[in-house]
Amino acid sequence: MADTADLPVRVRGDLPQESGVRRRGLLLVLSTVAGFLLTVVWSAEFVDQTVGGNIATSILGHDPETSPLASAAAGTAFAFTSGLAGTFTACNIAVFGTVAPMLGTVNSRAGRAVQALKPLGWLFLGMAVVSAAYGAVVGLVGTSMPQFSQAQSVPGVLSGRAVQSMVTFGFIGLAMFFMGLSSLGYTRDPFAEVSRRFPHAQSVFMGVLVGGFLVGRPYPLFRQLFRDAAESGNPLYGAAVFVLQSVGNVVIIAVFFFLMVYFAGGRLSAWTVAKPGRTAAVTAVTLIVAGVFTFLYWDVRMLARREIIPWYPIAPWAV
Repeated sequence: MADTADLPVRVRGDLPQESGVRRRGLLLVLSTVAGFLLTVVWSAEFVDQTVGGNIATSILGHDPETSPLASAAAGTAFAFTSGLAGTFTACNIAVFGTVAPMLGTVNSRAGRAVQALKPLGWLFLGMAVVSAAYGAVVGLVGTSMPQFSQAQSVPGVLSGRAVQSMVTFGFIGLAMFFMGLSSLGYTRDPFAEVSRRFPHAQSVFMGVLVGGFLVGRPYPLFRQLFRDAAESGNPLYGAAVFVLQSVGNVVIIAVFFFLMVYFAGGRLSAWTVAKPGRTAAVTAVTLIVAGVFTFLYWDVRMLARREIIPWYPIAPWAV
């Protein structure tokens, strides 16, 4: 009979757990480097203006940055469209880190469809609560908030808007990085205790992080929506359009994830269960890449762009 002392023991969530991931040190290094390299090559102007701006113009039929939001209906349409146009902005790199933790091992297509909808629903719930709360605050006091300002950035100075972005995305990036370390077994699982009573706690928390993008987002189309909600003085309108903006922001990724799970989930499940630790490895890689990118891009690279630190490597096309 095998010595039970050699068997892995599941304990409380206050201690790191053995993840079963092979070469986890190598995965950590490669994921960190990948996140860093993304910050070097990422062009905000191309993604925000060329991709996002063209998408919004095609859907709305006019230039969204120059057309005023003359009514609540126009603001509502603009909210969802601007969110859709912002799908591939620098903020949303972090959204890709929310996919891997939701992968499962149900074999039937119907079962996979249900399995995909549940965590997506919980993610949307966490996102909607934060978006609605922040939108209501903007509707009440938004004209005095840093994001309302249209002042140009000054070299050597961090504006209130920049500080808000750095704090928000710095927290989001570090949170995702910590969760990636947890998947590799380097740190304790922050959801170990609560997940026993509420299995979708991590999906809700991911939704909270996605909803938090609005707190720090400097995306031009979002700032236009922010000013409209702030000037309305209506917390219900602010809450509604901010939720729609967040929904538009992740709907393409959510549909892609659902289709991937529905059509390729069988092969994916077989691959993940073929060797112990594969699911944890995929989860860790996506979270670490997204977390490192988010923190370095919004905190370290921003300091360099504001000329507060002397240098950060940036590709010529991304300057």
